[in-house]
Amino acid sequence: MKFLFFILVSLLLSAAFPPNAAAQRDYFTPEEVELIRDTQKIDDRIALLTKIIDRRFTALKVDVGGAKISAKEAEKWGVLPELTRIELLVDIKRILQKAVDDIDSLAERPDSAILPDPEDKKAKQSFADLFPKAVRSLASAAQRYRPFLKAELDRPNDNAEKGSILTSLELCDEIIAAVDKIPAQMEKTRKPKN
Repeated sequence: MKFLFFILVSLLLSAAFPPNAAAQRDYFTPEEVELIRDTQKIDDRIALLTKIIDRRFTALKVDVGGAKISAKEAEKWGVLPELTRIELLVDIKRILQKAVDDIDSLAERPDSAILPDPEDKKAKQSFADLFPKAVRSLASAAQRYRPFLKAELDRPNDNAEKGSILTSLELCDEIIAAVDKIPAQMEKTRKPKN
């Protein structure tokens, strides 16, 4: 009898409080998922994620100074997502969080880094090269995003929008602060020929 009562209460609650559609929706388009799946090196992955965030800002009709997708690349990126303002703000927050999570995960397990093919002499070969580049790239993007996000706080927003904006701003601040924690890149010096 208790079990039947529990099921009845659960059904009533789920009908009374339907799940938030934005929370259930995937925040990447199918084309973006494929691009992410194919991009494993951390510096390239972060560059890709920031380009995806730039696309969300473009959908909001905001220019944050990010890379533009050429007509030649447009097919592999797919169409720009047609989402509501709140969905775009939530996407920005989630994708920023994913970029931070990817960097944090690699910082905890640097031996899991995907490195370029050793035959490619032009590619940076070590985690020590790739990781700082990824963090700096994300921090540069975060600095581009901050002015828009700060300006949005002054606009009349509902609580969900304001929450997404505040979380995105906090993530941007954390990312920018993380740059100070990585070692400065060492200048490469050439050995004099004897």
